[in-house]
Amino acid sequence: MASLALYAWFARHPNAPHPMFSQARGRAKVRDQSDWLADQLKALTAAREAACAAPWSVSDAPSDYIDAQMRDIVGIEIEIAALEGKWKVSQNQPEVNRRSVVAGFSMDETTREMAELVRIYGKLE
Repeated sequence: MASLALYAWFARHPNAPHPMFSQARGRAKVRDQSDWLADQLKALTAAREAACAAPWSVSDAPSDYIDAQMRDIVGIEIEIAALEGKWKVSQNQPEVNRRSVVAGFSMDETTREMAELVRIYGKLE
């Protein structure tokens, strides 16, 4: 739930500094077991609907409808072996903007760690 709230916050603040992974590597395999796919759909639906006032659940739909939809879904599982990315922490912004971000994030205990990342990666002393 916390990660969904965090993603929602970043969606409302697209210019805010945040980590941005650019590539995941690993071995992919097709998962065609209906039980595995059903579990994935239920978990994804629950995660996406959690913030809704009246969350929808896969069990709310007729089973024949879900079965028909699942026949058109290809399940893929990727065991991630490596993540490569970079931090997007305002380092591409003018110095005055970077300093403003650091000052703003430094005022709140919950965002001080991000302030420090902006200071480091933004090369502010």
